[in-house]
Amino acid sequence: MQPAHVQGFDAIIHLAALCNDPLGDLDPATTYEINHRASVRLARAAKTAGVPRFLFASSCSLYGVAGEAMLDEQASFNPITPYGRSKVLVEHDVAALADQHFSPTFLRNATAYGVSPRLRADVVVNNLVAAAYTTGEVAIQSDGTAWRPLVHVEDFCRAFLAVLHAPRPLIHNAAFNVGRSEENYRVRELADLVQRAVQGSRVTYAPGGGPDPRSYRVDCSKLAETLPEFRPQWTVPQGIAQLCEAYRTFGLTREDFCGTRFLRVLHIQQLQREGRVDSALRWQHGARERTAADAVWQPAKVGS
Repeated sequence: MQPAHVQGFDAIIHLAALCNDPLGDLDPATTYEINHRASVRLARAAKTAGVPRFLFASSCSLYGVAGEAMLDEQASFNPITPYGRSKVLVEHDVAALADQHFSPTFLRNATAYGVSPRLRADVVVNNLVAAAYTTGEVAIQSDGTAWRPLVHVEDFCRAFLAVLHAPRPLIHNAAFNVGRSEENYRVRELADLVQRAVQGSRVTYAPGGGPDPRSYRVDCSKLAETLPEFRPQWTVPQGIAQLCEAYRTFGLTREDFCGTRFLRVLHIQQLQREGRVDSALRWQHGARERTAADAVWQPAKVGS
């Protein structure tokens, strides 16, 4: 990444990363190289090129093990995974670059859910609904007591737009929890919501599943109070209904859900076995174009 690559832009929205804890755990060294060091290189290049705004997709995962308390943006960080730690490191290093000409903003998104052309079935709401729809079981791998803040992908996008439109003093070198404060749920509460939405499904717990130490609740009031443009539109029950309808419309099958197509870790491992991606997660020649076409979620064929 060189400054010339970003010359002339008004803002950069940096979303690229290894995208969750299981994927980040595959090779922590690669996770830090991509999520932390490459992100900081991009921010430095943007500053050198005179790009005035840099919006970083951080994560509430940096709060890590936090228990029952509601956490605002001043709360301590306690990440326990390479993914969560990488977000802390980026915020620290990019914040140090801020000056009168370069304004970074850190959007600490809650766990996303919702329909997209490249569906993620390894995030909790999408996963539970897909499990219920394709297998009849809302399968919980832990004891379900952990807290998760949640945000629909469309509301996540609304947050970025609000920051882009905001006066500089309101967002300069600032962090925002992205979501709605009332949209914090225990995993077992999510399971109950899904069970009620998917007729005939039942909640199951994996034998021996203990508490997930990654448990945190977040206060998202700062974003809405600071930027009145941000008005989230979705709730988790609405998102569950949207997912149910999409899975019916597009004909999601058990093979789709349990296979490599929509589960990020399994998909990456398949790409490596096929020689499309190397051990450092870099594309091999000609592989990117084929994979992009393969990944888009297409409607089921009539009669399938």
